[in-house]
Amino acid sequence: MDDELAALAEAHGVATYYEDAGQRRADVDPDVVVAVLAQLDVDASTPEAVRRALAAPARPPGTVVLREGDVLEGTGTVDLEDGGRLELPAALPLGYHRLGDRTVIVAPRKLRPVPRSWGWMLQLYAMRSAGSWGMGDYGDLATLARRSAAELGAGVLLVNPVQAISPTSPVERSPYSPSSRRFANPLYLRLSDVPAYASADPETRAEVDALRPPNDTELIDYDAVWSAKVKALELLWRHEGRREPQGDLLDFARFCALAEVHGPDWREWPPEQRDPATATADPERVAFHAWLQELCEQQLDAARRAAHDAGMPVGVVHDLPVGVNPGGADTWAVRDAFAADVTVGAPPDAFSGLGQDWGLPPWRPDRLAEQGYEPFRAVVRSVLRHADGIRIDHVAGLWRLWWIPPGEPPKRGTYVHYDEDAMLAVLTLEAHRAQAVVVGEDLGTIEPRVTASLHEHGILSSAVLWFQREYDLPDHPLIPPEKWTASAMASISTHDLPTVAGFLAAEHVRVRAELDRFEGPVEGEFRAAERERGELLELLKQEGVDADDLVTAFHALLAKARSVLVLTSPQDALGETRQPNLPGTTDQYPNWRIPLPVGLDDLFADPRVRRVAAVLAEGRAPGEPRAEDGARP
Repeated sequence: MDDELAALAEAHGVATYYEDAGQRRADVDPDVVVAVLAQLDVDASTPEAVRRALAAPARPPGTVVLREGDVLEGTGTVDLEDGGRLELPAALPLGYHRLGDRTVIVAPRKLRPVPRSWGWMLQLYAMRSAGSWGMGDYGDLATLARRSAAELGAGVLLVNPVQAISPTSPVERSPYSPSSRRFANPLYLRLSDVPAYASADPETRAEVDALRPPNDTELIDYDAVWSAKVKALELLWRHEGRREPQGDLLDFARFCALAEVHGPDWREWPPEQRDPATATADPERVAFHAWLQELCEQQLDAARRAAHDAGMPVGVVHDLPVGVNPGGADTWAVRDAFAADVTVGAPPDAFSGLGQDWGLPPWRPDRLAEQGYEPFRAVVRSVLRHADGIRIDHVAGLWRLWWIPPGEPPKRGTYVHYDEDAMLAVLTLEAHRAQAVVVGEDLGTIEPRVTASLHEHGILSSAVLWFQREYDLPDHPLIPPEKWTASAMASISTHDLPTVAGFLAAEHVRVRAELDRFEGPVEGEFRAAERERGELLELLKQEGVDADDLVTAFHALLAKARSVLVLTSPQDALGETRQPNLPGTTDQYPNWRIPLPVGLDDLFADPRVRRVAAVLAEGRAPGEPRAEDGARP
C-alpha cells in the first residue's frame, strides 16, 4: 500500500488492513481502498489526486462527545437543548447542545443495573392465536407479556424486529431488511383491537371479519395476510377522520403511497418521484398510511403496558436491525446520510469462506458527524418510544462496518470506522431517557474492546451456549455457565442457529447438506456435530444436571448462568427442530415463515413449556445483578 494512500485512508477511517478470523493480518487491495474512498467523495484515483486530497484542509469534527460531569473547556456560549445558555468552561447537562455550528452530546457514564430475569426470545409472526390473522400480531405480544409474567414468572420478552416494510407484494419476509427503522410494521396489527373496528356498524365488522385469511397454513403466508389486512383496514378507514401528518411521518407515509403505485424500490421510480422535494402522492393514501402508524403505536404501547401491569421487571425489548433496504423509505427520505451504492457484510471466515453481503447500505460516518448524529438518534428514539429495551444487531457496527464497493464480491471489501464514542453516546443517552435496557449482539469475530466498552457503559453483551468456549486454550473447552459474563443476555441458541432439538438431532447439518451448503465432505460435518454434542453432554454431567430429558436439561444448564438475563425461545422449549432462519439461503429454506407447532392459546398449558419455564424461573431471583467478577469477552 502506497504510504500517501494509506495516510489518506486512515484520515477517513478506511482500513488498509485488518485482522481476519484466524487473527492474521489481511491486507486490503489498494483498488478496493480507492473505491471505498470514492463512496465518501474522496478522489484517490491517481497519485496526484491523493496528494490533493491530503493537502485539503481538514474539517473540524462536527460533534463533540462528553460524559456526565465532564467539563467542556474553551471559550464561547453553548446553547442548551432546553433553550438555556452556558458560558464556557462549564459542565453541561445531559442532552444534545450546540456550540456554534457543532453539536455537543453529553451522555450518562453508565446505564442503570439490569434486574435478574428470565424470558422469551420471540419470533412474533410465529405466535398464531385464535384472534390473529394467519400470523402473530401485536395483540399476541400483549397476551404473551401478560400470561408469561403471571403464569410462568417471566420478566422479559425480546421481540424480532417489527420495523416498517414497503406496503407492496411480495412482502419482504426478513425482519432484518426493513424499509424503515424509524416506523413500525402494520403487518402485525390486530384488526379487532383497532378502535374503528369497535365503533363500526355490524355490517362493516362483518365485511372485515369475512376477509380473515386461514390461520393454520403450514408456513406463514405474508402476502395473503397483508392483502387481507390492508383491505380490512381500508374498510375501517372510511369511518375515520382525516389528520394531516407532519415531519418524518409525512415523508414515510408519502413513500408508502408512492410505493403502492411505483413499486417498493424508489430507485426504479419515475425521476420526478425519486426526490422527496419534487415527489407528489395521493393525499388520501398518505393520510391512510400515517393512520396505520398511529395504530401501530397504540398497539405497541398496549403490549408494553401489559408487560408493566403484569409486573415484568424488564419488559419488552425490541430488536434493531443493522440496516435498511437500499430502496426503502429511509434511504429515500434521508439518503444523504447513507453510502447508497455500498452494501455491508462480513469478510471471509470459517462460516463463510467467500464472505457475506447483507445487501444493506451503511451510514456515512462523515455525514453522521456533520448532522450531529440526528439520523441515528431518530432510529434509536423510534424503537424506544414503545420499548423497555433495545437489542442492537451486530453491535460492532457502531465501531466499524465491512463496506463492499459496487460490483465487488463480499471478500473484496474493507472496514470503515465510525466514531464509537459518538454512537455509544447517542445510544446510552436515548436509553437513559427511556429508562431502557440495552443489549449488544457481539457474536462472531468481534474485537475484544467492543465487549469491554459495552460493559463499561452498562450495556449487556450476548452469551450463547454453543459459543461459550475458552478459545485461547487447546481444543477450546466449554466454559461452565457459572463463569459466564454477568453483564450479558444469555441463551442456548439464536434465530440463526439450530434449536436445542435441532442440534441434538444434527438437523442443521442435514438441512445444509441437502441444500449443498458445505464445501468439504458432509461426513466430516456430521462428525463435528456429534463431537460437539458429546462435549455438551459431558458438561451436563460435570454440572450435575439430570440428562433424562435433554431439552429441559440444557435449559437447566442455562439457568446456572451468572448472566443477569437468560432467554430461550418457545421453539426451543417445544422441541421444534427447525431453526427460524438459515443464513446464506433465501427461497431454499422457509426463512422467517415457520409457525410454532402449537397455537398460542395452547402454549402456556404445554408440559414442555411448563418444565422449561420452571427450571429457568428457579435460577432467576428478581433484584439487582450480582457484582461483575472476572467478566470474559
